Amino acid sequence: MKNAGLNQIVFTLTARCRDCYRCVRACPVKAIRMHHGQAYVDQERCIACGTCIRECPQQAKTFRSDVEFVQQMIASGAKVAASLAPSFASEFNEWQRERLASALRRLGFSYVGQTSQGAYQVAHATYKCVKDKYGPCVATACPALVNYVQKYQPHLIDYLVPVASPMVVHCRMLKDKLGEGVKTVFIGPCVAKKSEAQWPQNLNAVDAALTFIELKDWLKSSGIDLASCEESRFDEPPAENANYFPLPGGLLKTAGIDDDGLQVEVVQVSGPQQVKQILEAVPKSGRYLLIEPLFCSQGCINGPGMDTQDNVFKRRQELLEYCRKHCKEKTPLVEDGRLLNASFEKTGDFCVPVREEQILAVFEQTGKSDPAQQLNCGACGYNSCREKAIAVIQGMAEAEMCIPYMRRLAERKTDRIIETSPNGIVILDHDLGILSMNKSFKEFFGCSDTSVGRHISFVMDPVSFEKVASGVEECLAETVEFPQRSFSCHQLIYALRQERQYVGIFVDVSHIRGSERRLRQIKNQTVQQAKELLEHQIGIAQNIARFLGESTAKGEELVNKLMMIMNEDDKDKSGQP
Repeated sequence: MKNAGLNQIVFTLTARCRDCYRCVRACPVKAIRMHHGQAYVDQERCIACGTCIRECPQQAKTFRSDVEFVQQMIASGAKVAASLAPSFASEFNEWQRERLASALRRLGFSYVGQTSQGAYQVAHATYKCVKDKYGPCVATACPALVNYVQKYQPHLIDYLVPVASPMVVHCRMLKDKLGEGVKTVFIGPCVAKKSEAQWPQNLNAVDAALTFIELKDWLKSSGIDLASCEESRFDEPPAENANYFPLPGGLLKTAGIDDDGLQVEVVQVSGPQQVKQILEAVPKSGRYLLIEPLFCSQGCINGPGMDTQDNVFKRRQELLEYCRKHCKEKTPLVEDGRLLNASFEKTGDFCVPVREEQILAVFEQTGKSDPAQQLNCGACGYNSCREKAIAVIQGMAEAEMCIPYMRRLAERKTDRIIETSPNGIVILDHDLGILSMNKSFKEFFGCSDTSVGRHISFVMDPVSFEKVASGVEECLAETVEFPQRSFSCHQLIYALRQERQYVGIFVDVSHIRGSERRLRQIKNQTVQQAKELLEHQIGIAQNIARFLGESTAKGEELVNKLMMIMNEDDKDKSGQP
């Protein structure tokens, strides 16, 4: 595709990714690379099947939008032709289909064709290959299938039918019919078509590939309502029986293989698992002359680019009804081989073996050296612990993706925290028997592991636990003295009702209690000393007052005597008797 070069097609919206590993589990080629808990699509490994898009519950997987590029093509004044995939009949209902061509013209398309014209040519060219070649022939209409073979099963490339897909053939036909200056845009349900349009051999055929999701978004953003569009025809009719093409067996139906009486063994499969299984059988069996594989389960009508909310069987019904009404017109075969031919080559080989000692090292790291610990639970997204270990070696997975491993780590960390806690911790069963206790609890209460299994009363007064066990208290927090052990603690007792267990946590507050006692002693001593000082001061004041009183009385007596002497002296001087 000229607009995007080799830009990534399927990618992750990291803000939505929630570390659930569902995309890892769903991806048929395990092209999801985990890094710090985020799932990234590895472009080199991705076959653009879109399975992860369909499966992601958080809608964190999406595909590249090419609407803006197509808008730019139209705005440039170029003549742009649309090639509408046959599965449009399962995306739009009957009245919408009658107006779809008008809506596309309003968007700026100068020609609205149907990909079924190319599908008809592909079906018959594939049929010809089957007749000319004995041995398994693998149909190549599905680009995800071709990507898969080229990247993961390159030894099967020679089995691929050298016929281009309906999209490519039709776009070539449009350019041949309308002139080389025309631009072609495929519109359908398939994300992998974006990848196919980027293949070097297709760059001169397909200028862009859109999904039905992109088309509907474009119509909405442009303010085009199908209900307001007039009814109109496409610029070319659907080809004979070719609208069956999106369904499993649709290629055979289009080619008339099931009607001409030719005794040929064929098989139609859909869905990643069936496709992989049938491809594994190709080199081993000569029974199949033609294999028609579609990577999406139930065919193209279940592609990740579909926007309809109808279930896949309702879509199938819509398509079949459309075929019965509209796909009757005879269609001539093209004679020009250049419109049909395709070639395929190896584009990668990701099945590189790893050394056994590397796998064993990963097992050692994740606690799986013992085969009994290799649960193959699939929680990480991989089918087996061995497969996941290989992914770790290849840098596609992380050791932390193993849920049992992480649980063991969490349990060890929890056990370590409890065991090393400076607080005493004891866990009792429903009968208040001791299930476990940590080192601090043993030191606090002078007990050992021999107490395990005994009633808590063997170690301490059980009244606090009994209150919680009886339901009188749901959680009990109090400070308690244990005089016999010269020990004070703050104890927290609570129930684990579902587990029918009781937990006691004991925090040593002896030093705090000692400090409180010392503080009280200091306070008492201070009060006593203050009292004594006050009494002493009162005594001094009383003595001073007494002394002052005595001194005053003596002074008064002395003054009186002096006054008497003075009076007597005055009498003598006057001669009075």
